[in-house]
Amino acid sequence: MKRRVKQSFSLAASLVVSAGMTCVDATAGDDRAGIGAAEFNGKGELLQPEGFREWIFIGAPLTPNGLNNGAAGFPEFHHVYVNPDAYASYKRSGVFPDGTVIVKELLLLHKGDHQDGSKVSPSGRGYFAKTFNGLDVMVKDNKRFKSTNGWGFFNFGHKAEPYAASAPPATAADCAGCHQGNAGEGMVFKEFYPLLGR
Repeated sequence: MKRRVKQSFSLAASLVVSAGMTCVDATAGDDRAGIGAAEFNGKGELLQPEGFREWIFIGAPLTPNGLNNGAAGFPEFHHVYVNPDAYASYKRSGVFPDGTVIVKELLLLHKGDHQDGSKVSPSGRGYFAKTFNGLDVMVKDNKRFKSTNGWGFFNFGHKAEPYAASAPPATAADCAGCHQGNAGEGMVFKEFYPLLGR
């Protein structure tokens, strides 16, 4: 009787371990195949990414009007985020995989105290973010965006929230052309984001 109980217990334990291993393997496979946070509607428009402010924050470039003769193309802070699974893959390989979503959210500055737009604060003179004011998104998909080096670009509005719920792909002249001409083969301005290396 005792021997049967031991055998049954050993068999049950083996099944649990096997099931666990199968579950882990399936999950790992799903993770590898399911990188990405891009969702498109039936018209091919990108749906506004959800929860992007909780993704990997890679940097906040700033091109204020005060340093660009009063006419900067993007006179705001650029808060830039990457979906975590794509970032993890990039850190291993040095290449952004298909399914990468890079979000650039624009933030207006506090009104400046000086001609160059800078402001004096308790920490010193500088530029300080104030309010959200626009959303641009890049999506890596070599099949869908073959003509623009595998990246699609989307503008959800350069204005205060709420941003548009969906956005059509921008023309190559609007965004991709600049990235192709200035960001190199990878299409991402890595030199401005220390987390990405060089």
